[in-house]
Amino acid sequence: MKDHTHEHSIKKMAEVFKVSRSGYYKWLNKTISPRKQFNHMLVGLIKEFQEKSRFSMGSIKITKKLNEKDFNVNHKRVSRLMKESNLNFKAKKRFKVCTVSGKNDTYSPNILNREFTVSAPNTVWVSDITYLRCEEGWLYLCVIIDLFSRKVVGYSVSETMSVEIVLSSFWNAITIQRPKRGLLFHSDRGTQYCSKKFRNVLKSQKMIQSMSRKGNCWDNACAETFFRSLKVEWFYDEGNLKRKEVKNLIFEYIEIFYNKFRPHYSLGLKTPDEFEKECA
Repeated sequence: MKDHTHEHSIKKMAEVFKVSRSGYYKWLNKTISPRKQFNHMLVGLIKEFQEKSRFSMGSIKITKKLNEKDFNVNHKRVSRLMKESNLNFKAKKRFKVCTVSGKNDTYSPNILNREFTVSAPNTVWVSDITYLRCEEGWLYLCVIIDLFSRKVVGYSVSETMSVEIVLSSFWNAITIQRPKRGLLFHSDRGTQYCSKKFRNVLKSQKMIQSMSRKGNCWDNACAETFFRSLKVEWFYDEGNLKRKEVKNLIFEYIEIFYNKFRPHYSLGLKTPDEFEKECA
């Protein structure tokens, strides 16, 4: 009725909707309680966070973001508001990871041995390669993650799955992070990591190579988890995209969302950047 007062009289609308005019005016003049006003403001912020994360965040992570903005609320209230406003986390489908190994490849031992908790930055890096479907064909992404902060320290995108994609990510990480000698570099048994070219680069940088056991994805779980998050949070609802669009989305996910905005349970609900700054 309020939205159509410029079109119809209150008397006529009251008759159509079978309500009293006095009841309408009583509702119109009723003040909204401070609690409802506060909830309305929270819903607006929750919507903002969910749109930024493509509806990939649950109530606990949203609560953490609200607390950072000095809104003292608990996750139960946030969960209720998210449910009432249809702003819940959107469940996504799983995906498969494929590692291509060569018959005559030489493998390094699994030195990491699932010790995913690291006490200092740039002492253990993990790396992996995945693929993304585009209109023109496949696009491959290689990432290098620092286990200390779960931060992506290097990445590269290519239309081919050659060793060059790993080398590009590696030199990108080296240039920015400048690690000391003795860093442990862990990956799966992909032919790119087994290649003599990449092994020689690791040797020149005085790094130690570690590889997952055959057919055991849990040995490189942190890298696998990153790819799962990337695909279900950023690409699940997207249609067929061109390679240029996929590259832009990868940049947006890593540089803007993942490293700077996305809280991690393993980091006490801090982002990789926040965790590094606090520990520094």
